[in-house]
Amino acid sequence: MSAVTVLPAAPRHRAEWEALYAAYADFYRVAQTPQMRETVWGWIHDPAHEVQALVAEDAAGRAIGLAHWRRFARPLAAGMGIFLDDLFVAPEARGTGAVDALLAELRRIARAEGAGVVRWITADDNHRARAAYDRVATRTWWVTYDMAP
Repeated sequence: MSAVTVLPAAPRHRAEWEALYAAYADFYRVAQTPQMRETVWGWIHDPAHEVQALVAEDAAGRAIGLAHWRRFARPLAAGMGIFLDDLFVAPEARGTGAVDALLAELRRIARAEGAGVVRWITADDNHRARAAYDRVATRTWWVTYDMAP
């Protein structure tokens, strides 16, 4: 297992982040344009925007994984949570500990901020990722819906 470091996405990560995010979109069969990635990159680097990003770097300093997250209010709990929108590790870097390192950093951020939960969704058939998630989190019984505006 190689050393993995997790840190906030920085301008120097742009090209690697873009390649990772494009691969993530392909994995989920989401049509995504360079302009869409430009928008998200802009959000990540806008201190007024809610979206934040972490990258996992290998021992050579290459970005091999990403996590996009944001804070959210939990009215019923009268508290805050962290929502993990996107989590992806390059196929060639899977098994390096990058997923565990990204999730551990989100857990650390949640603890530091007093958030009550780190929450995310994944596809039912995303078996490899779900095996990792089952090691560190509890699957809930909630069913997710999307409603078109």
